[in-house]
Amino acid sequence: MLYYKDWGQGDPVVLMHGWPLTGDTFDDLAIKLVEAGKRCIIPDRRGFGRSDQPWNGYDYDTFADDVAAILEDAGINQPVALVGFSMGGGEVARFTSKQGKNRVSAAVFASSVVPQVVQSDDWPDGVPQSKLDDITKQMTEDRAGFMKTFLQQFYGWGVLSRPVSEAVLDSGFQQAMMAGARPTYAAAAAWASTDFRPDLQAFDGVPTLILHGTSDANVPIEGTGRKTKELIPHATLIEYDGSPHGIFETDKERFCKDVTEFLTRESRGTSADTSASAIPLSN
Repeated sequence: MLYYKDWGQGDPVVLMHGWPLTGDTFDDLAIKLVEAGKRCIIPDRRGFGRSDQPWNGYDYDTFADDVAAILEDAGINQPVALVGFSMGGGEVARFTSKQGKNRVSAAVFASSVVPQVVQSDDWPDGVPQSKLDDITKQMTEDRAGFMKTFLQQFYGWGVLSRPVSEAVLDSGFQQAMMAGARPTYAAAAAWASTDFRPDLQAFDGVPTLILHGTSDANVPIEGTGRKTKELIPHATLIEYDGSPHGIFETDKERFCKDVTEFLTRESRGTSADTSASAIPLSN
């Protein structure tokens, strides 16, 4: 089963979380969007959070198909706004290229892995494969220990800088460990190796916002956010000076404001329907 929250009424927005967290990533943003008159669809990706953990399907074609299936289950046929954080940015890209830009009213890439993470001959600003291999080795040897360290870097948390509380780190760890080991490893391989450059050709004419921290150590801005801007020239790029990867927490107020203002020209209160749903998940 694929779990998703369905909050509010109005123009639909799909919020796609990053690795290795859950849809709860977007609770604060979703509240602001619902208050601004939006309907928020907030999935837990297959293998993560409250969704089932099948063995197969941890590739971006399947992830995009899962989003389409959730929209069908929710009865949403009109164009949707897409917000993708980190690996969720890849779902924004692949959904748009597979479903067509007429299915998408707007797109937001936040700390996104798009256009490509891994370094290659024609992508020198990417992360060396050796570093990605080392991450895989650390995960398989001690997944829980790895997540503890990973989340500190994710939020820029250290001796001199603690932009979030220890409770936020604990919450992230709890969410990360809800995922199965197989989904965790397979999804990491997908976001680390997928080339989204062909997908970005579908964004011509799609209103697009890019948000990225300049001190993102997990997904460095040079090879992602700034490159996405080059490949989608009409997009708006907002750089969060000195911010790490997890800007939805470290820069929460600004992040919510930037996304909400982009997706709606004026805030308008509405009575919110809040519910959660699940649909069958194929293996």
